[in-house]
Amino acid sequence: MTRRSPRPASMQASFDDLGTPLSDVTFCVIDFETTGSNTADSSITEIGAVKLRGGECLGTLQTLVNPGRAIPPTITVLTGITEAMVVRAPRIETVLGTLVDFIGDAVIVAHNARFDMAFLQDALRRDGRPPATNTVVDTVPLARRLLRDEVPNCKLGTLARHFRFQHTPTHRALDDALATGDLLHVLLDRARALGVTGLDDLRTLPKMANHAQAAKLRLTDRLPREPGVYLFREPSGKVLYVGKATNLRSRVRSYFSTDDRRKIGPLLREMGRIDFKRTSSPLEAAVLEIRLIHHLEPHYNREGTRWRKSVYVKLTAERFPRLTVVKQARDDGATYLGPIGSRANAALVVEAIETVVPLRRCTATKPTSRGPCIPAQLGVALCLCDRAMTPEDYAPTAALARRCLTTDPGVVIDALTDRMRDLAAEERFEEAAATRDRLTAYTDALQRQRLLDRQRSTTLLEIEDAVGNRFEFRRGQLVRHWAPAADGDATRLDGMDPGRAIEAPPADPGPPEAGPLDAELTDELLLMARWLDRNAGRIRVNHVEGELSSPVRPVPVPGRVAVPSARRLAS
Repeated sequence: MTRRSPRPASMQASFDDLGTPLSDVTFCVIDFETTGSNTADSSITEIGAVKLRGGECLGTLQTLVNPGRAIPPTITVLTGITEAMVVRAPRIETVLGTLVDFIGDAVIVAHNARFDMAFLQDALRRDGRPPATNTVVDTVPLARRLLRDEVPNCKLGTLARHFRFQHTPTHRALDDALATGDLLHVLLDRARALGVTGLDDLRTLPKMANHAQAAKLRLTDRLPREPGVYLFREPSGKVLYVGKATNLRSRVRSYFSTDDRRKIGPLLREMGRIDFKRTSSPLEAAVLEIRLIHHLEPHYNREGTRWRKSVYVKLTAERFPRLTVVKQARDDGATYLGPIGSRANAALVVEAIETVVPLRRCTATKPTSRGPCIPAQLGVALCLCDRAMTPEDYAPTAALARRCLTTDPGVVIDALTDRMRDLAAEERFEEAAATRDRLTAYTDALQRQRLLDRQRSTTLLEIEDAVGNRFEFRRGQLVRHWAPAADGDATRLDGMDPGRAIEAPPADPGPPEAGPLDAELTDELLLMARWLDRNAGRIRVNHVEGELSSPVRPVPVPGRVAVPSARRLAS
């Protein structure tokens, strides 16, 4: 007997459903009877499913299935299903589409879900269908968490007798599915008494039970299921960690269940308070997170504080310019590339350019009696210690280096690519790998610079996304956001104040021609650049002032050269 649910057919559950109130979630309880316990040598003999929402049965599905193999006598004794009962039944390939349509986008529920999902996924694979991606709830660990003190075990029959379910499990698919539905309602009632009101909380409840810091879950009770930022604080109020989330409650509670990073244990032990700030969109949350991290520099936010290690590659403004790595960029007439994430990468960029351009490398300020320096003697560098060298002779070399730092990377990329290919052909793999590292550091630094310059060149940008959010950017920074429901009032990001964490608007990065970018602003501008690139096909430009596209051509991608890994070289 079959009654179809009117909901659309799909095997994909929405990510947003994780925060859906349990009363609004559609559950599909499934149960399979099989010829054995292993998908490799067993097949389904009966399917039972029941769809539930808000305590109401929306529909049921039941059918015998011809397994295409003999049914062991022990299975017949257990289930009562004989070969005579299934000989005229449809094969699984015939009924699979009906089952998929019936499940739709519902949350799948099963008692020992690993067993039933294994047979479902195996049947989908054998029939050439995509795997089921629905959210799955297993009633066994939930029962162990919520009912273990009341019953000797969590077998479905034991639970049915103890709680006097409306339906009795009989090892027939539909009966067992209906009984599992009764169990689900008992579990939801018990979970509700513990403050569990959303699907995300229900799924993580079994894992949270034994967490060392489970007592601190109470700190998450007031968190909304909305975008925003959260701040983990010590009892004294000092901020330990800042994070963002599209669903604040779900994300923070995941620290007590699914997040197994090494730093999480110490973080939760030290944490005594959780503050949060709602935002109108995930983008707004991401921007606010960066600004809070830069302002507060929490101990556990290592990723967001690396900007302090940033450096610049500098082509000096001397009579004989040379390349150097500096911590700060100044308005001194020099040419800068950066900020670059680390001094090691900056050194690789310098080596990449110096491999192609014979810039002076010594620090001498005038010719010496000792004669040319070693790089000049080797012919890899020009130098003023050679008394014959004049500024006019050196000027073309300096101009070439300046172009390599700004507008014309092809000279370096082509030369290093050819060199890497030649070294690999000669089986000088270590030298080829070193050349590859220099080339990678150089192209990465230039691509990063292009993104930053593009953002800074846009004086004003107003855009609207597909759902009606409106954003205002000034020189690449998000300064205002209008939510779809807002009646003309915009959220000013420079005015947000979660726990007095932000006290001033961010600095103006200035146009590219105004000089090098302050390293502190790099993370935010890169975030905006990547967000705009990722959503380019889903936004509408309402107004723009200045350059919206990159003012210079993209960095060419070097050709691939096969270079063995370090492991192969070691062997």
